[in-house]
Amino acid sequence: MLGLLLSYFSPYVHPNTFWIIPFFGLAYPIIILLTLLLLVIWAFAKSKWFFVVLFFVLIGGKLHFRLYSLPFNGEKETSLKSIKLLSYNVKNFDVYNANANKDFKNRDSIFAYLKRENADIICFQEFYSQDENSKFPTKDTLHKILRAKYIHYRMSFNRRFKNYFGVAMYSKFPMLTRGHIDFDDSIKNSNNFCIFADIVKDKDTFRVYTTHFQSIKFQGDDYAIFGDSALTGETKSNVRQMLKKLHIAYQKRAHQVQKVIVHMEQSPYEVIICGDFNDTPLSYTYNSFYSKYIDAFRNSASGLGITYAGKVPAGRIDYIFHSKKLKSTNFTIQKQIFSDHKAISCEFWKK
Repeated sequence: MLGLLLSYFSPYVHPNTFWIIPFFGLAYPIIILLTLLLLVIWAFAKSKWFFVVLFFVLIGGKLHFRLYSLPFNGEKETSLKSIKLLSYNVKNFDVYNANANKDFKNRDSIFAYLKRENADIICFQEFYSQDENSKFPTKDTLHKILRAKYIHYRMSFNRRFKNYFGVAMYSKFPMLTRGHIDFDDSIKNSNNFCIFADIVKDKDTFRVYTTHFQSIKFQGDDYAIFGDSALTGETKSNVRQMLKKLHIAYQKRAHQVQKVIVHMEQSPYEVIICGDFNDTPLSYTYNSFYSKYIDAFRNSASGLGITYAGKVPAGRIDYIFHSKKLKSTNFTIQKQIFSDHKAISCEFWKK
């Protein structure tokens, strides 16, 4: 019950204020399940502890529905003026699993999926491209199959291998303005970026952001603990290292989020932001946007909305938020898995 209380504070406490609080927000799904189990046990036992546990659950209020969206939340209305936006962390198009025989299965599956979806605006995180005439083309191929005339990138360049890593935005509609938001310059070798573009459809202009907030940077040794049946000395060391990485990531994300929020509040147009936030619904990162904008998933979808398909059970960490003067509908989460994230999409228009 104490853990549940601390998880309630997680969205409102800056990670620099009390470093341990974000971990309870991360553990919330486990904590609430254990609490509900206790609730059932005490109910069958006809114990006064049932009312104590129930009290602790109820004071969480609407926070519980950040994790799970109810079916009757969904918007059903559509508009001929709507634009479809798709956001996708493509994990570098799985380039590191491509073999010498040019077996680019996952990359080509992603291409085929994007072509079928036929979105008006496509935003990528962990975008990967190589110099021209490479054996693993992405940028020019997407330009053709998406029929998107307008493109915006922000990427780091690896001089040794002549390849690029970062975020990208493709649009069928004109981009009036393109720009980016600088994160902390002290973060070296970072591929976390935020870009934006003012996109015009007919007489409406939207400012669209796509972002990839600070990654945790887990390595192979970190993931190994999820397969261990007992905590050995080596495993305990890995756990400490993972907690340290999480702590650093929480702090850096909070800094990045505040920069993006300030920029969005100065926009002359209604805004949409999408991307890989690398954080859960009971986090400071999520709450910073939820307190000012609409979560498109909760507005027009139902269920848990799990978007991460990697080794760690992270749940929903990819989001689309929008201004309150916009409407959203048909929020969709990709069913197939070609990356360690699932693509998300939604339709928007002005009220």
